[in-house]
Amino acid sequence: MEAPERAGGGEPPEPGGRPGLGPRAFVPQKEIVYNKLLPYAERLDAESDVQLAQIKSNLGRAVQLQELWPGGLFWTRKLSTYIRLYGRKFSKEDHVLFIKLLYELVSIPKLEISMMQGFARLLINLLKKKELLSRDDLELPWRPLYDMVEKILYSKTEHLGLNSFPNSVENVLKTLVKSCRPYFPADATAEMLEEWRPLMCPFDVTMQKAITYFEIFLPTSLPPEMHHKGFKLWFDELIGLWVSVQNLPQWEGQLVNLFARLATDNIGYIDWDPYVPKIFTRILRSLNLPVGSSQVLVPRFLTNAYDIGHAVIWITAMMGGPSKLVQKHLAGLFNSITSFYHPSNNGRWLNKLMKLLQRLPNSVVRRLHRERYKKPSWLTPVPESHKLTDQDVTDFVQCIIQPVLLAMFSKTGSLEAAQALQNLALMRPELVIPPVLERTYPALETLTEPHQLTATLSCVIGVARSLVSGGKWFPEGPTHMLPLLMRALPGVDPNDFSKCMITFQFIGTFSTLVPLVDCSSVLQERNDLTEIEKELCSATAEFEDFVLQFMDRCFGLIESSTLEQTREETETEKMTHLESLVELGLSSTFSTILTQCSKEIFMVALQKVFNFSVSHIFETRVAGRMVADMCRAAVKCCPEESLKLFVPHCYGVITQLTMNDDVLNEEELDKELLWNLQLLSEITRVDGKKLLLYREQLVKILQRTLHLTCKQGYILSCNLLHHLLRSTTLIYPTEYCSVPGGFNKPPSEYFPIKDWGKPGDLWNLGIQWHVPSSEEVSFAFYLLDSFLQPELIKLQCCGDGELEMSRDDILQSLTIVHNCLIGSGNLLPPLKGEPVTNLVPSMVSLEETKLYTGLEHDLSRENHREAIASVIRKLLNHILDNSEDDTKSLFLIIKIIGDLLQFQGSHKHEFDSRWKSFNLVKKSMENRLHGKKQHIRALLIDRVMLQHELRTLTVEGCEYKRIHQDMIRDLLRLSTSSYSQVRNKAQQTFFAALGAYNFCCRDIIPLVLEFLRPDRQDVTQQQFKGALYCLLGNHSGVCLANLHDWDCIVQTWPALVSSGLSQAMSLEKPSIVRLFDDLAEKIHRQYETIGLDFTIPKPCAAIAELLEQSKNPSISQTLLSPEKIKEGQKRQQEKNADALRNYESLVNTLLDGVEQRNLPWKFEHIGIGLLSLLLRDDRVLPLRAIRFFVENLNHDAIVVRKMAISAVAGILKQLKRTHKKLTINPYEISGCPKPTKILAGDRPDNHWLHYDSKNIPRTKKEWESSCFVEKTHWGYYNWPKNMVVYAGVEEQPKLGRSREDMTEAEQIVYDRFSDPKFVEQLITFLSLEDRKGRDKFSPRRFCLFKGIFRNFDDAFLPVLKPHLERLVADSHESTQRCVAEIIAGLIRGSKHWTFEKVEKLWELLCPLLRTALSNMTVETYNDWGTCIATSCESRDPRKLHWLFELLLESPLSGEGGSFVDACRLYVLQGGLAQQEWRVPELLHRLLKYLEPKLTQVYKNVRERIGSVLTYIFMIDVSLPNTAPTTSPCIPEFTARVLEKLKPLTDVDEEIQNHVMEENGVGEEDERTQGIKLLKTILKWLMASAGRSFSTAVKEQLQLLPLFFKIAPVENDNSYDELKRDAKLCLSLMSQGLLYPHQVPLVLQVLNQTARSSSWHARYTVLTYLQTMVFYNLFIFLNNEDAVKDIRWLIICLLEDEQLEVREMAATTLSGLLQCNFLTMDSAMQVHFEQLCKTKLPKKRKRDPGSVGDTIPSAELVRRHAGVLGLGACVLSSPYDVPTWMPQLLMNLSAHLNDPQPIEMTVKKTLSNFRRTHHDNWQEHKQQFTDDQLLVLTDLLVSPCYYA
Repeated sequence: MEAPERAGGGEPPEPGGRPGLGPRAFVPQKEIVYNKLLPYAERLDAESDVQLAQIKSNLGRAVQLQELWPGGLFWTRKLSTYIRLYGRKFSKEDHVLFIKLLYELVSIPKLEISMMQGFARLLINLLKKKELLSRDDLELPWRPLYDMVEKILYSKTEHLGLNSFPNSVENVLKTLVKSCRPYFPADATAEMLEEWRPLMCPFDVTMQKAITYFEIFLPTSLPPEMHHKGFKLWFDELIGLWVSVQNLPQWEGQLVNLFARLATDNIGYIDWDPYVPKIFTRILRSLNLPVGSSQVLVPRFLTNAYDIGHAVIWITAMMGGPSKLVQKHLAGLFNSITSFYHPSNNGRWLNKLMKLLQRLPNSVVRRLHRERYKKPSWLTPVPESHKLTDQDVTDFVQCIIQPVLLAMFSKTGSLEAAQALQNLALMRPELVIPPVLERTYPALETLTEPHQLTATLSCVIGVARSLVSGGKWFPEGPTHMLPLLMRALPGVDPNDFSKCMITFQFIGTFSTLVPLVDCSSVLQERNDLTEIEKELCSATAEFEDFVLQFMDRCFGLIESSTLEQTREETETEKMTHLESLVELGLSSTFSTILTQCSKEIFMVALQKVFNFSVSHIFETRVAGRMVADMCRAAVKCCPEESLKLFVPHCYGVITQLTMNDDVLNEEELDKELLWNLQLLSEITRVDGKKLLLYREQLVKILQRTLHLTCKQGYILSCNLLHHLLRSTTLIYPTEYCSVPGGFNKPPSEYFPIKDWGKPGDLWNLGIQWHVPSSEEVSFAFYLLDSFLQPELIKLQCCGDGELEMSRDDILQSLTIVHNCLIGSGNLLPPLKGEPVTNLVPSMVSLEETKLYTGLEHDLSRENHREAIASVIRKLLNHILDNSEDDTKSLFLIIKIIGDLLQFQGSHKHEFDSRWKSFNLVKKSMENRLHGKKQHIRALLIDRVMLQHELRTLTVEGCEYKRIHQDMIRDLLRLSTSSYSQVRNKAQQTFFAALGAYNFCCRDIIPLVLEFLRPDRQDVTQQQFKGALYCLLGNHSGVCLANLHDWDCIVQTWPALVSSGLSQAMSLEKPSIVRLFDDLAEKIHRQYETIGLDFTIPKPCAAIAELLEQSKNPSISQTLLSPEKIKEGQKRQQEKNADALRNYESLVNTLLDGVEQRNLPWKFEHIGIGLLSLLLRDDRVLPLRAIRFFVENLNHDAIVVRKMAISAVAGILKQLKRTHKKLTINPYEISGCPKPTKILAGDRPDNHWLHYDSKNIPRTKKEWESSCFVEKTHWGYYNWPKNMVVYAGVEEQPKLGRSREDMTEAEQIVYDRFSDPKFVEQLITFLSLEDRKGRDKFSPRRFCLFKGIFRNFDDAFLPVLKPHLERLVADSHESTQRCVAEIIAGLIRGSKHWTFEKVEKLWELLCPLLRTALSNMTVETYNDWGTCIATSCESRDPRKLHWLFELLLESPLSGEGGSFVDACRLYVLQGGLAQQEWRVPELLHRLLKYLEPKLTQVYKNVRERIGSVLTYIFMIDVSLPNTAPTTSPCIPEFTARVLEKLKPLTDVDEEIQNHVMEENGVGEEDERTQGIKLLKTILKWLMASAGRSFSTAVKEQLQLLPLFFKIAPVENDNSYDELKRDAKLCLSLMSQGLLYPHQVPLVLQVLNQTARSSSWHARYTVLTYLQTMVFYNLFIFLNNEDAVKDIRWLIICLLEDEQLEVREMAATTLSGLLQCNFLTMDSAMQVHFEQLCKTKLPKKRKRDPGSVGDTIPSAELVRRHAGVLGLGACVLSSPYDVPTWMPQLLMNLSAHLNDPQPIEMTVKKTLSNFRRTHHDNWQEHKQQFTDDQLLVLTDLLVSPCYYA
């Protein structure tokens, strides 16, 4: 149903209009429309103008005055609130100014991280609606963002503990870049490519970084005329890269995300067709579906698979357009995976499949919305030629509906299917809804399958709106509604909870959409109705019946859930969780139904509910609540009629039962009295105006019952008071009907059927508001004066000690006070009082804005809120002093204080849950296709109400007044009182209050810390614990111990440490120990580096000035004078100095704390931990702390030593002297010109980086003239624009300094490390074991030593040398690890040493390393590997030539046995792998050395050689734009290997592993050599499957026939290594991704093998084929010849002489049919039927002993082949019965009596058919004729099975 487009297409006129006011001074960008529907809407423009003007003026001033905090933050927070309340209600000019100002603020280089996040979040919010600002309005530079991301996400100092960033920072930054991306300048793309291309070295981690940067930064939404400056610069290059990578490195997924975004932003401007088969093949592979029998998944495929969400976006964007190719592939994709959706399948892949189903329709609907319904904006529109046509949509829905219908019943729940159906039904209801209904009707009938019912109902709820609105596509939709409703009624079932809930949801959904009005009378009056309308009219006569039956069901439910007697005696006041859910479902459904009823039906229902409630007496806890809820629902809908019935009745009963005064004092009240009170208290929750008629009666009842002794009684009476007050004083809508004005018009004027499923019209909502009238307000005050005043007077006297009250009386009075307070929350003005001043100095105003929420507070009356406050505080002190154990009263007092501070008519937590449920309902009922807020009316009204509540709750950031201070101090006193439950409740309220007032934490912290002072003797353990909890905070609120502010931390951290000396602290109590652990953990987790420099740069202040001067709206505030600005700058410098002072004093106080005598060890550790958080990268730690940490390297406790190691490593980084760099021109060094186009890999101009043993710098002169490039990736892809290297030795900081040349801080370190005793102790500690068997090479210790040798060059080598020599000789695990860490630190630390020093160093190291490498053990080889790899990382290989020559000496010497050989290779591999492409010469040498040794005997050495080969050939990649490598190449190597394997390939017999692993004397024959070689080659292929970038398919193919021969057929672990490896290798190879040109090559090999004489080989070909085809599905499908070849191959193998091969061929055939790779056509069917008819030769009688029987005759084979073929066809559709199936089954059954193996095959096929079709046999039966069914039933053995 289309709403007719409005003329001019603009926004419709504003609701309500603006009578009498002039036009606005500015055009708002986009405001929140719901504000215009509030009852006080006309006041909002003036209010928002004042707020906006204040924000602009004050934010502008704050930034010019250099005041980031508090001014800047305060006013940016106000701007966020403003956007939350009014939307983007400012002019375009202001919008741009705000964005520019915040962009400047966010990119201040030294900005504190928490401020950065705050600004970034606001900026994201301002940029969110990108259609509001075009590229002409706004341009943002990209570099500041890049610098931020680089500094934070790729921080060089974070791992050393010099910076702490919060976890959320990554997401915030990425979202920020995403929001700014559309506004990057046109030339940004070219600049980015220039910046990040040099990082693209696929062997290096920088590749990941480059692609991440491309993914988040590259702009893709440039207008078409700029495309040559945008994606055309990089598209071919990156898609080429993507297409040619085969083994899913991590960055491949990020490329997909980039392409998905590119496709969406440029639909119709890119031709994706050439890539479509590849894209779909990769998406299918990425689902990781299991195929074939035994499958081994490469683990990397699981972790790096594509994000389904992005894949879906990509597919959606490519759909449509002239070629229809994508739709064809999409259909193919779903055809091939449909069977995985069947509910009987389950696995870890299911999640992805479900996500695919749910996201795809959603994404298509969004695209349709964008093309057809969205308001055009500056973003590029989709060209007409590429918009989705109706045919495209139909095709899409048809290809996806099958899997969705299967997924309805999946094991993981039907949620995804329901969401998919909701979106599909929006597009094509006629294709989607009928099949869903077909499944729903039977499910409603069945009693045995509850899951089926819940699943189908939740799906029908999803399509409900499309169903009832009918429309031109599906006009018969609405006729299904009544039958569905009537059949759903039995679902209201007390015995099945989930069924009950879904039924409530179902009935509720439908009745919200449809007016329940009986229109059958219209049939007589009108004759212009269509057939369907007539049908509907006559059906609506059933509505009344439906409502009454529903009520009967509910009454049944209530009667069965009445509280049993047993529970009544035990005081359980609460319902169980399930009961409360049912109560909620029941009341909301019933109230929806009554809201939607016509007056006639309503009156009948009302009478019925009234009779039910007065004819029974219910207990008040479960059943009573439910009935009262139903009555309330009725009264709410039509208050006048209903109150007439209920109030007099209840009044009568209650007055009669309380005539007698004895009742007042009874402990247990009459049930009838309680029930009527409960009923009365619920039905007063209605429109206040209607209650005024009954005020005398209600007040009388209150007077009688408020002071009942029975607790249950007076609580119900208090509820009545509370509800009366709320009903008369709050603002709320009084009706939620789906059509404004209700249904009570005669049918001649109003025809309800037209309104089925109709959305509410935002511009004519006609909300009926309840706004308190003066009469109601005076009634409310009358209630307060009558009932609240007396209680306050009593409590006042009690607090003064003049009146003795029993505990029960106090509790009763408090209950009345509390109910009065929460009843009249928005009537009572907030607390007044003096503000607390001088908490923070500021030069701008920090005033609060007041929002109008519909009531003018009458200030002439006494403010009850203040009265309550003073009385309660007095009473509290009285109770705490005299009877602290009266916990129940204390609980209530805590509640009252919380509400006094916060409550203005609604609670935050209630609001949050309502907001959540509003969003859920909106999602389940929304129409994403048409958009434009077409929600049903009730939802829109709800949203307006939420907007009103949001305004009442926006009091956060209130001014902090004296009275608040007093009450928060009371809360603190309660939080540290004696009883843990009281403390707990008080703390929660305390945290909430702290979050609400500006800067109050600074005022409270000293008071909390009082309890921790060690010099106080009067603190109890309870107070101590309470204070700690107050510091800890709750999980969502503030944590006082860790406010990001120097002034606070300076107090809290030292106090925590010295609290260890308080006498209330006892480490015996586990609860206290745990508290300190939690505190320390929380501080460490939440700490973010706090800024020391708060300067604001010039350009920022300039924009702020513009903002301050901006008009429309503006306030009359004088502009800032230059003097003021000067003063601001002066203050700012003072503030920086303050921060620094605070920082240093904090470090010193913590040191004082930690060094106190007899401080328990726990606190010493906490203190040291806090100290280590204070390391920063912009400030060296104070000397005293440096000394402290260096000393503690030798502390007794290992925890402390670890912290000290980290800290000293960080300190050394702080002390690092900067090294000078200079720019070089790589083309001059190499003497080659710059290449014209991009060419990666080994080029002449980067050849000088290679390691070349002839030109290694071996003398001082050569060394100093060499140009060393440390980072491995430079120069591989291309050279950076500005290539920097380190300057020569003479320009670098001086080495070999004496002590006098050093700074003080360096002297401290120097002194300790030159002291032999200190070093000896340190080494002893470092070579101790920490956790046995779990220790690893420690990067922290490595960083420590690297820092030592970097900062002090070889000063400490003399002291260390003896230790190193001693340690190397000791083969213990921990000593070896220690020496490995030191050596790695030495090698990496010697980066800037002079040649002489380096040479001396290697003279020392070489012998050490030789010893170490020959002493390796199982425990230590990993550590040595890490050591060498770490040493070689990011170093020019020419600098390390000593190391490489040493490692290459002779890795496989055989000395020390095979284990040491394997370890040596491991270590060597670690070193070479770090050097990647720069050491081709070494790789060649290694390969040459290894080749003769490939026939190694020992398994561990073979595995290691395999792994090393992977790294040797890693560099040989086939990526686009890449020069052939000079490193070893695979083809040459494979050729040499094949030559040696000839003896194996030439023979035909089975290859058994008949070589025992013995080192036989004498020359072994070639064959044995071959087998050994083959084992190593298998290890290499297996190792490279997951690691290399591209697979050398051509070369592997030459080995395939050999593997086919070896691989075993059965799964059996007793096979030898050779066979197992061959099998695994085949499994991995078959999963490989093929390029289209490789397909014919593979098929050629398979065809050749299929003719092999070994049946094992023929069998294995089939298993290989299954996996290979599925994993490369669309690449094969795209090549018709390949499909023909495969089909022919399988059909040939069906007639194989070996039975196993035939059976496997049949399985393969049915698999390929099932994934729709092959189709079941008549030619194939005829072929099989012909084969079946082969005549069998007559049996001749033979001697039983003759051999002839075993060989089957050719005829039998052919006949068997035919039967197998037919069987494969039958099994290829396991979940449905296609038209050809019945006939095939008949043909098969004819062969039941054939000789074996045919008979067996037929039986198997039939039993499988039965197993898979049994579940839905009732449906499948329809496909067969009666005769066929008879035959079938006979065949399928047990006839009763299908009876």
